Amino acid sequence: MGVAGVLVGQPFDTIKVRLQTQPGKYRGIWNCFTTIVKQETVHGLFKGMSSPLLGLSLINAIVFGVQAQTIAAFGRETTFTHFASGAFAGAVQSVICSPMELAKTKMQVQGIGTKVVKDKVVYSSSVDVLRKTFRAEGLKGCYRGMLITLIRETPAFGSYFASYDILTSVVFKFETSQMYKKEGIMKMLTAGGLSGMVSWAITYPADVIKSRIQADGTGGRPYKYSGIMDCARQMQKKEGSGVFFRGITSTLLRAFPVNAATFTVVHLCTQYFVSHHN
Repeated sequence: MGVAGVLVGQPFDTIKVRLQTQPGKYRGIWNCFTTIVKQETVHGLFKGMSSPLLGLSLINAIVFGVQAQTIAAFGRETTFTHFASGAFAGAVQSVICSPMELAKTKMQVQGIGTKVVKDKVVYSSSVDVLRKTFRAEGLKGCYRGMLITLIRETPAFGSYFASYDILTSVVFKFETSQMYKKEGIMKMLTAGGLSGMVSWAITYPADVIKSRIQADGTGGRPYKYSGIMDCARQMQKKEGSGVFFRGITSTLLRAFPVNAATFTVVHLCTQYFVSHHN
């Protein structure tokens, strides 16, 4: 499921990052898609995919594991405890997520407009990004964008789990007895997809800033941004307020199927193991 989610979602993510970091280059989602395919082949849509493929399982394990343990520590399930436990889980997984996304982003923005030829790119893979960044800038360079990642991930996962709780318990009135029935699975898929869209919509401006900061300096070029506020200020001054929502359509299109599958599979597997253990 995780691999399938990355394969389906990576082209949308690449389009999102290109729209966020390359002002004026593309006229929209479709133009970005066709331009990448024409100039860089289909391979261009999947740049940086090895990073999420390697880190996805670990991140999901951290997020759902920490969230479940935190809920248990609260001793009760309410919308607030779901938000608080999700926010804590999001903060914890940022330690893994930040360098992973740095590598992915730098891969996605290198070699723009050219077919993938080894002597025209700086990084050969996501692992190569982190290796060269560490050699040049140390651990600090690998964690460039960590603070804005934390600012994004904490409320994102809080709203992710809280909205899923509201949708399943209040809107769809999901019951455990429906877990393996078609009606129940459809409720979980819909709630998971919508929760993913909500979490992205709430934190999208932070994601745009994160992409700009992590794409900055790719290939050893001088850094343009000194920090979060400097990045936001320069973006606002040069491109207007709309820049903070550029690429959001691509993100929401990707968010629904990926998160629908994630929540549903996690809950089905959890229920299966609990039942089997009992």
